[in-house]
Amino acid sequence: MTAPPSARRRTATKPTTTRKPAKAVDPRARATGYLHGFTQHEQDRLYRQARFLEDAVHDRLPFRRSRRLLEVGCGTGAQTEILLRRFPELHVTGIDQSRDNLARARKHLAACPWARGRYALQQGPAETLPFAANEFDAAFLCWILEHVDDPARTLSEVRRVLRPGAPVLVTEVQNASFFLDPYSPNTLQYWMAFNDTQLELGGDPFVGAKLGNLLLAVGYTDIHTEVKTFHFDNRTPGERAEFLAYWTELLLSGVPALARTGKVSAGVVLGMKGELARVARDPDAVFWYSFVQARARVG
Repeated sequence: MTAPPSARRRTATKPTTTRKPAKAVDPRARATGYLHGFTQHEQDRLYRQARFLEDAVHDRLPFRRSRRLLEVGCGTGAQTEILLRRFPELHVTGIDQSRDNLARARKHLAACPWARGRYALQQGPAETLPFAANEFDAAFLCWILEHVDDPARTLSEVRRVLRPGAPVLVTEVQNASFFLDPYSPNTLQYWMAFNDTQLELGGDPFVGAKLGNLLLAVGYTDIHTEVKTFHFDNRTPGERAEFLAYWTELLLSGVPALARTGKVSAGVVLGMKGELARVARDPDAVFWYSFVQARARVG
């Protein structure tokens, strides 16, 4: 049967399926479930990502009355800086497992006049927080539970160090929601390998959909989840172009780690790059991705 013209326009070559033998991944990736690497280029990308997604992530945060906030997985301080800028009376304590990211966070925050004297950074695991009970009156977790071995234990630890009634806000991925048109088979094969590898490293690229269950299971109350969607088509061509450029950078940041595992071939990566460039030029391109934001309180 001959495909209609619209379908023929989207026809693409099948992705290359040849795989090399699996190789070892970066030990730091295995320890954290983090595929993007720990290079300066990746740290720079995290700052661009935080600024690019700021309006969506930091919309209506429940921290107006908070004074001592715990940020779990603070990384390079990209979100820390935004929190301090948006809430002038807030002090943020950030914890992260990466020494390199914390060093970059200290340098970044030291250059922000509004952050002076209003933050503390500490190295440590999210699953065993080195803080006393009831030490904080708010918590913020952003793109962190996807990288930890035990999200429930992390949320339980956060609850332990929060005071009764304290708000917690969790923002997480839901990678099954990704949709791209024109059809891009190499990109989709790469995306599946990306998610499979994150699962093998102990992370969870679909944890956003599970936030309600996770928060309820460890004793939080007043739980609300909201699905936030980036949907760009011909109605917003400028925003679509900007987001496709951001998404391309995010996808390419995982190439070194996936290449080391042998899960994707050079042909798939090359095909993905071509597809993404083609989608960016297509006047009828559609992009869709949803993430989940959960709000809750300590009972």
